[in-house]
Amino acid sequence: MTIDTAKRLAALRERMRATDTDLVAIAPGSHMDWLLGFHPHPDERPCLLLVAREKETFLMPVLNAEGTRECTDIGFHNWADADGPDAALTAALADIGAAQAKKVVLDETMRADFALLLLGALPGAQHAFTADTIGALRMRKDAGEYAKLKMNAGIADRAMQKAFASIRVGMSERELAEIIRGHFSSEGAAPAFWIVGAGQNGAFPHHQTGERKLAEGDAVVVDIGGRKSGFPSDITRMAVVGRPPEGYGQIHTIVERAVQAALKAARPGVKARDVDAAARGVIADAGYGEFFVHRTGHGMGIDGHEPPYVTATSETVLEEGMVFSIEPGIYLPGRFGIRLEEIVILREDGPEILSELPREVHVAQV
Repeated sequence: MTIDTAKRLAALRERMRATDTDLVAIAPGSHMDWLLGFHPHPDERPCLLLVAREKETFLMPVLNAEGTRECTDIGFHNWADADGPDAALTAALADIGAAQAKKVVLDETMRADFALLLLGALPGAQHAFTADTIGALRMRKDAGEYAKLKMNAGIADRAMQKAFASIRVGMSERELAEIIRGHFSSEGAAPAFWIVGAGQNGAFPHHQTGERKLAEGDAVVVDIGGRKSGFPSDITRMAVVGRPPEGYGQIHTIVERAVQAALKAARPGVKARDVDAAARGVIADAGYGEFFVHRTGHGMGIDGHEPPYVTATSETVLEEGMVFSIEPGIYLPGRFGIRLEEIVILREDGPEILSELPREVHVAQV
């Protein structure tokens, strides 16, 4: 995807003016990827993109300078291991007019020593994280980002279908996960995660896929994702091996109703907590509230988990273009778990589901 860095820098500066921010400091990582389309090699050497109201520059280790120069024409203030970064940082801040910055936004993912180095050079400055600046911009996806997410959703759909077609009595969770990983790789996507929870293991939402053998009567949680062209996928569907366990159909129906309630509630202008409440209310009203043990959803973009978070306390107001999961679940200890997950992009009239795979349980023949 081609990044329009000038447009994104302009949008960032609009947010800086609106929030009275003098300086945004970004470390190598996903924020920098969103803004520039790349990031230099991340290691212990301080490397920061410093964006002030009118100008930007890099604090750049000499070791990374030549390779990074191929990717950007933003100015560098280089520093060598023999000298350390302090003088270069002082010069960089002066160059962009931020030597007296009063409010600094820090990339929340940067190393603590990078943050302390910068704050030490700006005594008395207030600091905040990126939620109101670059974070707010990243939550609304553009057409190019949507296309990458939709492509990845299709790959995940096909990986899930491959998994369903491969389920056999006696195979292990790990063996099924290897088939899933292989499918992602076959389409040029890097496998990112592969939760296969059979029977009682499905009651652990983040079960570590292991050697348990699939047996007749098992309900199987399959939660998978890959990554291609800089963006991820994430989907959860259910399978049963032969006849489902007692009570499965009733619980699956409740979780499906919770998904539908959240989809109906998700509209521009609605708070994220209200979407969570819609899903949680269905499950609680059915008597299973204590068994829905996690949030309803998380945002997704360059990162697999990013804002907005769809939680019981989130005050985030949903906006058109936001991408997030809707994934309620019920987890019955010692029996089974059920989770159904969709990734949606919020449109003017409501959510568009990226997957094209139905949420009905897949019944594997024995």
